[in-house]
Amino acid sequence: MRVLVTGASGLLGREVARLLVRQGHVVATFQRRPSGVDGATDFRGSLTDAAALRRAVEGSEGIIHLAAKVSFTGRAAEFDEVNVEGTRKVLHSARAAGVRDVVFVSSPSVANSGTSIVGLGAEPADPQHAHGNYSRTKAEAELLALAADAPDFRVAAVRPHIVWGPGDTQLVERVLARASRNRLPLLDAGAALIDTTYVDNAASAIVAALHRMEHVHGRSVVVSNGEPRPVGELLAGICAAGGVAVPSWTVPGAVARAAGAVVERLWTWTGRQEEPPMTRFLAEQLSTAHWFDQRETRELLDWTPAVSLDEGLARLAEHYRGAGG
Repeated sequence: MRVLVTGASGLLGREVARLLVRQGHVVATFQRRPSGVDGATDFRGSLTDAAALRRAVEGSEGIIHLAAKVSFTGRAAEFDEVNVEGTRKVLHSARAAGVRDVVFVSSPSVANSGTSIVGLGAEPADPQHAHGNYSRTKAEAELLALAADAPDFRVAAVRPHIVWGPGDTQLVERVLARASRNRLPLLDAGAALIDTTYVDNAASAIVAALHRMEHVHGRSVVVSNGEPRPVGELLAGICAAGGVAVPSWTVPGAVARAAGAVVERLWTWTGRQEEPPMTRFLAEQLSTAHWFDQRETRELLDWTPAVSLDEGLARLAEHYRGAGG
């Protein structure tokens, strides 16, 4: 199968493209910088460039669309341009080129209004109640993608939950950097039960969706390891793997959420580019339960995660030992 992967320079996109290559598919990638995926043909460009996107899509039979603006802060217009209008361009180019299948890689945050999630499935995407520009625009893009689903143009949405692994800059590196400076508090003593997804599992689930489109098209599925743990335990495991001290101080979750909302507005108002120390969304993720029922996902995708949480942490520790700490 000829498959285009957008966003293959990121941790998850790169692993998806590598898995497709290993499976024998003809793989192309589209992103702003080299993907680093051996055996794939790189196309360079932005989702905002319709002509570059058309060139990359040409000849594809399937598309896995991961490229997105991912940040806790930033101007709303930037998120709209990349996440919503960029997805619209991908769908338009795919349809015009005769692509058969599109997997849109979404996020569980599209259906999260900030309250605890305990054993739910893939609730409908809800842009109006999603917190933050990233979640809002991913929700809008998911609705746009699923609305395009048709018998001759199959579209599915896969929502991997908190993806991490060796080389991860979104979660692991931020946790280690903050913990090493003693700037990583435990919210509500780190008691909230959360689930995450090791990167290999997220990639294999996304590729499984492409192979199982007859069962999953027109639908959303949430993907995770299916191993909920207290957030404090997970952070301790990441810190131990990276060789830094485990967080030992705690802050009430309500205080962190209020402070995060203020900081988020300040960062947006001043136009600061670096990630803030806390945002409302981040505080919610660290202080509320969020884990999902995986039974329907595994049945629809005919998939189970191959790497357990403990094995993933062991691989993370091995990665940092190999990197010299």
